Amino acid sequence: MATIHYITPNHLSFEQIHEIIEGNYQLALSDTAVAKIVHCRQYLDKMIQSHPEPIYGITTGFGSLCNKSISNGELGQLQKNLVMSHACGTGAEVRPEIVKLMLFLKAHALSMGKSAVQLITVQRIIDMYNHNMLPVVFELGSLGASGDLAPLANLFLPLIGMGEVYYKGKKYKTDEVLAELGWASIELKSKEGLALLNGTQFMGAHAVFSLLKTFKLVEAADVIGAVSLEAFDGRLEPFNDLLHQIRPHAGQIETASNIRKYVEGSRIMAQPKKHVQDPYSFRCIPQVHGATKDAVRFIAHIVETEINSVTDNPTVFPDEELVLSGGNFHGQPLALNLDYLAIAMAELGNISERRTAQLILGLRGLPEFLVANPGLNSGYMIPQYAAAAIVSQNKQLCTPASVDSIVSSNGQEDHVSMGANAATKALRVVENVERILAIELMNAAQALDLRKPLRPSVFVEEFVTRFREKVAFIDEDKVMYPEIEKAVQFLQKEL
Repeated sequence: MATIHYITPNHLSFEQIHEIIEGNYQLALSDTAVAKIVHCRQYLDKMIQSHPEPIYGITTGFGSLCNKSISNGELGQLQKNLVMSHACGTGAEVRPEIVKLMLFLKAHALSMGKSAVQLITVQRIIDMYNHNMLPVVFELGSLGASGDLAPLANLFLPLIGMGEVYYKGKKYKTDEVLAELGWASIELKSKEGLALLNGTQFMGAHAVFSLLKTFKLVEAADVIGAVSLEAFDGRLEPFNDLLHQIRPHAGQIETASNIRKYVEGSRIMAQPKKHVQDPYSFRCIPQVHGATKDAVRFIAHIVETEINSVTDNPTVFPDEELVLSGGNFHGQPLALNLDYLAIAMAELGNISERRTAQLILGLRGLPEFLVANPGLNSGYMIPQYAAAAIVSQNKQLCTPASVDSIVSSNGQEDHVSMGANAATKALRVVENVERILAIELMNAAQALDLRKPLRPSVFVEEFVTRFREKVAFIDEDKVMYPEIEKAVQFLQKEL
């Protein structure tokens, strides 16, 4: 029997999201969430009947059409038209894992009872999640300002029986799957289209997905950095706690402590050194990795705040008897921080590639390109090329999206965040860094094996032994791209 996570208005953490995803939980609405959703919807229905003044997006058009009044008999059609007309996503399809997160995050936001949607609408979103009926959503089309309008419209076309979905591994027209499941399409009521399309769930889902991977990669970077330090016959002094207590950035202190722990008891580290200093890519691991850790903590705080927020508009406050039109849909908090995430993670990749380059130079008793008979064999020459190419692409992707803006909706929406573009490229950077670190690990493990019979720490030796179960030592040239892929898969499963 599947484990159930009850959606409540309460705070949702990264730990909970990770547990729900990894445990393949089913979702259900808590009694509290049901009561809040129903209470808010009932208030709005009463207000529309008794309120002669226009209410933006409820009894008016949208964007620059906000001065166009809509009759009560057309309010449902207005919302359906909104979803249809705004479904302008294009480009590559968003991967299913992120689409599923979008559904989850939207259901969570609607459970807070400030959006005036019907209970059946939220329930259908949850049903789609539970049945892995995942709408086709595209990467391009959101300005990240009035929420993620285009991708969220594509996400919720299936509610009204339109669009396409993936179901049981195949792509179908939505009406075909509705017929198989015996579900009727939802008849949207006033405000619901806006509640569904306004919001930052495209940006938010990408941010959550990227951060869940990032949390593992910042840990992996320290472990792999320790393996490289041993392989390069590095010095331990730069990791002495005294140095870091006088520049007490939390990430720096944590990284230095991790490296000391990982190399404890190493015979390689304990042997006398001819060199008095290491290159910065080794000596400054605490400062560089640590700065990324601190950045990631800050970014995660902002993202966690965002996914626990109400970001549609207008917002309904039934207990205060107010409907307020504001700008909570604007993606600037995510846009800035997704750019920051790309920059912070790119630096992990940057310093990793430099360690890889040092390992293949033929220094400190290691053969050039970490292979016998260099010349006849190219060895690890070209994996470094690949890492360098990826690092360079990351630099290009780190051009911030959030400093850009473009006028839309005939001048009504005159500042936009471009957070959706920041989201998609941040994810690209994070996944690129995963590959760069995998390539470093391949080089570091090869160099470490070449130092035998000198032995590293128990921790490093055990880690490399597990790696060797997937990626073998290379005696002479072989096709390398499958080895890189196996190294990536090792990181994904090991950490």
